Amino acid sequence: MLYVPCSMKLIVGLGNSGSEYANTRHNLGFLFADRLQKEWGFSEFTLSKKFSAEVTEGNCAGNKIMLAKPTTFMNLSGEAVKKILDFYKLTPEDLLVIHDDLDIAAGKYKIATDSSSAGHNGVQNIIDQLGTQTFKRIRIGIGETKDGEVIACRLEAHDFVLGKITPAETEKITAIEKEILAEIQKLL
Repeated sequence: MLYVPCSMKLIVGLGNSGSEYANTRHNLGFLFADRLQKEWGFSEFTLSKKFSAEVTEGNCAGNKIMLAKPTTFMNLSGEAVKKILDFYKLTPEDLLVIHDDLDIAAGKYKIATDSSSAGHNGVQNIIDQLGTQTFKRIRIGIGETKDGEVIACRLEAHDFVLGKITPAETEKITAIEKEILAEIQKLL
């Protein structure tokens, strides 16, 4: 019998733990991690104190996959990511981070592989902890638009990202969900 090694990938959805943050714009990473868990038939997420994250594992596209939702709160997400990468001896190339992005219109997304945090504190903490920005990211838009352009300067950005996702935003996000899931499969 021929042994074919299976590589492991880590997919991290960013968000904040706690019921008060459920269904907020800043928790889109958590929401997509939950969708992947269901789509791929992985077991329910369980709390891992060792990793400071809720985790689940399974196989997809010939890879062993760990899905993680850090419990460190958004601004310290890198601590959980680093713990998992170190434990499994993974590299930043094995990492995919899914997060909200205020600079992208709701209903749009972008894939990044080597870019700055653009002010996203959770992503910045991952960059700081890993010492590199060279990892894959799916940036899901939550930005409001006016006259077709994303509102660039928001004094109330903190309150906006922690606000609940509206029905109109849910419709826009749902419309791109399958496309994002297909992109994730390609990135594995």
